[in-house]
Amino acid sequence: MTATLYPQPSPEAARKRRDLAPDTQAAFQAFGRQVFADGALDAKTKQLIAVAVAHVTQCPYCIVGHTKAAQRAGATAQELMEAVWVAAEMRAGAAYAHAAIMIASLSEDR
Repeated sequence: MTATLYPQPSPEAARKRRDLAPDTQAAFQAFGRQVFADGALDAKTKQLIAVAVAHVTQCPYCIVGHTKAAQRAGATAQELMEAVWVAAEMRAGAAYAHAAIMIASLSEDR
């Protein structure tokens, strides 16, 4: 991460973010815990997805944090690189907005 472009995360910045909007911060943290909890997808798969998405959104903090979380969940360097290649091939803006296409196709005959 380039120090001149992105400030290093710090306890002070985290505290300031929490102090400025404590209820929203708590809700965001609860949301993150729920999203990354084991469900239909295991933690490793979710973290590999997060690494891929972090590359599409180009968030250096997310790349670092989710790479480490993916490794803790058992992801290998090769799996992480493959996820990045998938992200590179799939990169497109407004992925969330395009979910409407997927939702519409769910009701179509197979």
